[in-house]
Amino acid sequence: MTRAFPATPLTVEDGRPPIRLLIVDGHPVTRSGVARVADGHDDLQVVAETGSIAEALRLADALHPHVVTTGTSLLDGDGLSLARDLRDVYATMGIVILTSHGEDDALFRALETGASAFVSKAATMPEIIAAIRHAAAAATSFSAAGLAQALRRRQETPDRLRLSAREREVLGLLQEGRSVPTIAATLCISLSTAKTYVARLYDKLGATNRATALMAAVRLGLVVEQAVPVG
Repeated sequence: MTRAFPATPLTVEDGRPPIRLLIVDGHPVTRSGVARVADGHDDLQVVAETGSIAEALRLADALHPHVVTTGTSLLDGDGLSLARDLRDVYATMGIVILTSHGEDDALFRALETGASAFVSKAATMPEIIAAIRHAAAAATSFSAAGLAQALRRRQETPDRLRLSAREREVLGLLQEGRSVPTIAATLCISLSTAKTYVARLYDKLGATNRATALMAAVRLGLVVEQAVPVG
């Protein structure tokens, strides 16, 4: 469901226009919660909310928000993909990733999309508001709680366990139970290239099949534990 709000001209106390905010999340409760919090601050103005990538791109083009907040799970795809698409078009737009996945891999994927901030949905409301304001003021300066610690952990990780952005995408699709042909189609790569990525992952993880690769990835903190597909 998409909701647009009246374009009522507003100003904050010092005469500046408020931060125009587009809220994107696959969960209506989360969208409503962020909207309610934003409504309590005079310097924030929610211009629309939606749960889909397609609508978010349309609304961004039509409404010119200063900041977009997006969850990672949307109705028609991945919020990190939306963040990347928005950054490719809008160099100065603030982009805040709100996620329930706080692992290092998600943080670094957010950083690579060009997002402005990465915030846990479990963060306090003042932290979320601060991230939105940071994104509006410094769209290209990445902010995330625990970033320094995550960078230190990455530096301490052996080179063989450092996965490229594409390898992490392949690992995520393996965890979802996707077949190699489906991975190739999803990523728009050839079947032989997909097989190469999977083989490279198995080698890095010291695995011989999908199940052992995913168990190793969970143990090493590369993915969040969930039911592991067999195959």
